[in-house]
Amino acid sequence: MLTSAGLFAGIGGIELGLQRAGFEAQLLCEIDSAACQVLEQQFSGVKLATDVRALRALPKVDILAAGFPCQDLSQAGRTAGITGSQSGLVEEVFRLVSKKKTAPTWLLLENVSFMLRLDRGSAMESITSRLESMGFRWAYRIVDSRAFGLPQRRQRVILLASRTEDPRPVLFSDEAGEAQRDPDRAKAFGFYWTEGLRGLGWAIDAVPTLKGGSTIGIASPPAIWHRADGQVVTPDVRDAERLQGFPTDWTACVGTDRKGLAKRWKLIGNAVTTNVSDWVGSSILAGRTVSLADRELPLPKGTSWPDAAWGDGTTRRAVCASAFPVAQRHPSLADFLEHGGTPLSARATSGFLSRARAGSLRFQSGFLEALDAHYERMVSSAPSLQPSLL
Repeated sequence: MLTSAGLFAGIGGIELGLQRAGFEAQLLCEIDSAACQVLEQQFSGVKLATDVRALRALPKVDILAAGFPCQDLSQAGRTAGITGSQSGLVEEVFRLVSKKKTAPTWLLLENVSFMLRLDRGSAMESITSRLESMGFRWAYRIVDSRAFGLPQRRQRVILLASRTEDPRPVLFSDEAGEAQRDPDRAKAFGFYWTEGLRGLGWAIDAVPTLKGGSTIGIASPPAIWHRADGQVVTPDVRDAERLQGFPTDWTACVGTDRKGLAKRWKLIGNAVTTNVSDWVGSSILAGRTVSLADRELPLPKGTSWPDAAWGDGTTRRAVCASAFPVAQRHPSLADFLEHGGTPLSARATSGFLSRARAGSLRFQSGFLEALDAHYERMVSSAPSLQPSLL
């Protein structure tokens, strides 16, 4: 049995995926108290630390996973960069893997794809340069959760590094390419009701990226437009868990009242899709080989970071690799949802429509008309709200 440790473990998305692939967790570290509730229940018996800064050393494991905080790197966050107070905690990962006696064979890092562009890619330059200085070979690839059979358009950077192994076969042996979906045949579309002026998060037969926050400062689920009947709903938190690859009620211990549900949405939005780490773990165990001769180009320092690349301290190469290493076709979003949904409120619908009509975005045919009709239904069902919304 191969072993793992997880830093910034959240609710255990990476660790659950690795467990499915055949790894056994030896240590989890997470500072959020609600996330710790989930870890204590779902990984019973595994040592749980609460502050990465207080860890003196790691147990000897085969892989160390760290989905380090993305708040300073994401478009929805503070965009303070890799030196921000949250994302800068990746330095604790480097401190721990520098202790060669307990250093893992593999290091797995995960973060938002925007880190490749933020501040001209300074975050990725900092991380890869630091790894190279410690003798690591590294490879990374943007992957999309839809590739792994889930109707969530979620792109994340997966970086794998090792001092003794080659990470390239693990990340680049598989290549499927994105299968295009016909919007005219889609039963449902996902979007963010908190946007509408300059962005939408629009997704065909899928939800946009589940996230722990929003542009209006609250943790919020996306909305789903069911084209057949015109219904506009927000998904149930249990389906949000499933959209991240977790079993239903994985986070139920946090609570089912309004406060508990808000915490659960934030935890789920900040999690790593379990199917992604399952693929990484399974690829490590498969012991593959790969030839990249016709798929790579030189990557000089100072140039823009591509969607996939590798380096070994002396050479850096960009790799032609899509965000879809495999093609586990996901079911229709309408068919995937098992727990219905909550109608988007009149207030939320009105706010979205106001922003949409003030901006210059183009929308799917019939979408705004469906929202108008939904708003009228919601107002009619709650007449007392009408004066404050008109």
